[in-house]
Amino acid sequence: MLAAALAAIAGAGIAVEAASPFVDSAPMGPSRRRYANAAAAIATSLGPEDLLVLLQRIEGAFGRRRSGRRWRARVLDLDIVLWSGGPYVSDGLTVPHPAFRERRFVLGPATQVARGWRDPVSGLTISQLKARLTRPTPLA
Repeated sequence: MLAAALAAIAGAGIAVEAASPFVDSAPMGPSRRRYANAAAAIATSLGPEDLLVLLQRIEGAFGRRRSGRRWRARVLDLDIVLWSGGPYVSDGLTVPHPAFRERRFVLGPATQVARGWRDPVSGLTISQLKARLTRPTPLA
């Protein structure tokens, strides 16, 4: 599915510059299935809103149906985690993704494609964010 999703993105005229291998992760919320997560660095002249519309169209082509309920099982979920234009906020989109700093299944793959990318909010690189999230907790 990852290769097919990347091919659909490239077929829409977006340059896929790098893609990570997928990682298996447990679901968030009530879903019972496991998920395959990956990250891709892309280049496009589209702004965040237009890119989101395109990504949602691709999700729909893969069978995703939006029910309006959060945390439901889905065939494909394409998120805009970071954007070269810095922070972006609208009614339907927030970039950087609000929770990406706390999600191993995002930071692990993202480290493979953009380890030096800086979070415009914290100033930390993807690699530093991952290290903070995965470092062992000292014993009391």
